[in-house]
Amino acid sequence: MDPTVASSDGAYWITAGAIAFLLVLSGFFSGSETALTAASRGKLRNQADKGNSGAKRALEITEDNERLIGSVLLGNNLVNILAASLATSLFTAIFGESGVAMATLVMTMLVLVFAEVLPKTYAITNAERAAGLVSAPIRIVVLVFSPVVSAVRWFVRLLLRLFGIQADPDSHILAVREEIAGALSLGHSEGIVEKEDRDRILGALDLAERAVEEIMLHRSGIEMIDADLEPQEILDRCLSSNHTRLPVYRGEQDNIIGVIHAKDLLRSMHKHMVAAGTVEAAFNGFDIAEVAMEPYFVPETTTLDEQMRQFLRRRTHFALVVDEYGVLQGLITLEDILEEIVGEITDEHDPAAEHSVTKGEDGVFYVDGAMTIRDFNRATDWSLPDEDANTVAGLVIHEAQMIPEVGQVFAFHGFRFTVQERADNRITKFKIRPLSS
Repeated sequence: MDPTVASSDGAYWITAGAIAFLLVLSGFFSGSETALTAASRGKLRNQADKGNSGAKRALEITEDNERLIGSVLLGNNLVNILAASLATSLFTAIFGESGVAMATLVMTMLVLVFAEVLPKTYAITNAERAAGLVSAPIRIVVLVFSPVVSAVRWFVRLLLRLFGIQADPDSHILAVREEIAGALSLGHSEGIVEKEDRDRILGALDLAERAVEEIMLHRSGIEMIDADLEPQEILDRCLSSNHTRLPVYRGEQDNIIGVIHAKDLLRSMHKHMVAAGTVEAAFNGFDIAEVAMEPYFVPETTTLDEQMRQFLRRRTHFALVVDEYGVLQGLITLEDILEEIVGEITDEHDPAAEHSVTKGEDGVFYVDGAMTIRDFNRATDWSLPDEDANTVAGLVIHEAQMIPEVGQVFAFHGFRFTVQERADNRITKFKIRPLSS
């Protein structure tokens, strides 16, 4: 055999082998990028806590996603460009000028199938396992390419700054809450996550974003006890109330001197009755202020998660809400906060259920004006905005810039609002339907 021909054949096979090796590397980089970005950090953390070293390494290298993706893309582009160059050289040597077109066609198919679709399909199907397997070599790649990637990042930010775009190196594309909310919404739309489960989890996540004033019982709806009433009248009012705890005031309703618990009141009166011998004598000299607990006041701007922690820390379930001037605005209980997570909580002592929202014919809803927008959205699965108002009535007044009369109709945010009932300056009932219906 001609040595020149043998040498040429050997060079062809070496080049073909190098191309195949580079395709394998390209597939490795593509699959690694997909696995490390698609892997759940929660699952990786759980595996790392169980002693999985690969999961632990994957968590470490994904801390800086920008550097990780930059390094992987740099490696992937290097091997792809080198493979394409070698293929062009090989095919040109064999087929002449037409080899360029053939190299382009063949390499496109090879890269698409073996360096992109195949490894990425496997990686996204087994994201956590693949992330653990590739974490060790990828960590070396990141360390090797780190200087180049840092220089590229600096240069890219400089170019963006020239166009007036500021890139925050510490920003995250999606915060954890948005990731969870997005996953829940997607799961609900696909029928995997039940609406009630989605609402509970989102309700718990929203506690840090919402203030006490948004869910408190307004002062106009608070039952109170006048400390100057006769003991018999105080007992009658406490027994006729559906609530266990009632604020006690003296003189003006803003002058709260305590909170009476029905159990404490009955214990005290029973003690007086035993000491006095008769029921009538038990009421003589009884002072409710001696039995009432010290009132607990909280600012209306306190977040719900902080207020829940305060309730648990103080071992109390009842707080009076005041504004910046110390004026009573309403009250809040631990049950109110829990209802934001699990929905309405009722027991055998609650009054007959008066539903705040009922569904009529043709997609129409009859809504209590005092119902919060959040509760209404939860009940109907709609998305009325709650940035400018807390209640449905507040939203209508805000949009109308007036206090509507009965019978007036408004259309905004894709819905038609009809005022049905009004008491003084309060809108007590609406009829709402989507405009699309």
